Amino acid sequence: MFLGHFALALAAKRATPRTSLGPLFAAAQLPDLLWPIFLLAGIERVRVTPSGNPFTHLSFVSYPWTHSLLMVAIWGIVAAAIYLLWRHDTRGAAMILLLALSHWGLDWVTHRPDLPLVPEGGLYTGLGLWNSTGATVLIEGLLFLGGLQFYLAATRPRDTTGRTAFWGLIAVLVIIYVAGLVAPPP
Repeated sequence: MFLGHFALALAAKRATPRTSLGPLFAAAQLPDLLWPIFLLAGIERVRVTPSGNPFTHLSFVSYPWTHSLLMVAIWGIVAAAIYLLWRHDTRGAAMILLLALSHWGLDWVTHRPDLPLVPEGGLYTGLGLWNSTGATVLIEGLLFLGGLQFYLAATRPRDTTGRTAFWGLIAVLVIIYVAGLVAPPP
C-alpha cells in the first residue's frame, strides 16, 4: 500500500488540525522510511522477483525490525514521544502513534503472509490484496480520494502558494504511484 498510507495521514488532519501534514505523512510511512536504512545496513533482506503484477515484484525475505507488529508499535511510541517533546501536543502525538500502527494494518491487508508479528517469531500474516492489481488500485484509489476529501474539509490554504504546493504534492504522489504500476521490476 502506498497511497493508502498517505490517505490516512490526510484524513488525520481533521482530527489534529494543529499537527502539520509533514509529521502525519512521516508517521503513516514510518516503517517504510526506516526500511531502506535497515536494508542498506544488511539487517533486513528483500529479493526482486519479476512478475506480471507490479505489486509483487519484491519478495520481502526478512524485515522484522521495521515491519513486525511489535516493532511498528515501538517505533510509533518513539516517534510519538519525540513529537510530544518537540511540539507539546498530546493529541498530535497520539495521532502519530495511531498512524504508525495503521501502517501495519494497511500492510496486513495488502501483503502476502510475510508480515511478522514479532521480530524473531515464526508467525507471519497478510491477506494478500496485492495478488489482485485491479482490487489494489481500486481500494487504494478510494482510500486516497476519501482521505483527500477529509483533508479538504478540515483545512484551507492560506494563499496561492499553499494551494499550489498542496496540489503539487498530491500530483507527485499520484505520479509515483502510477509510475510504480507501469515501471519494469527494479
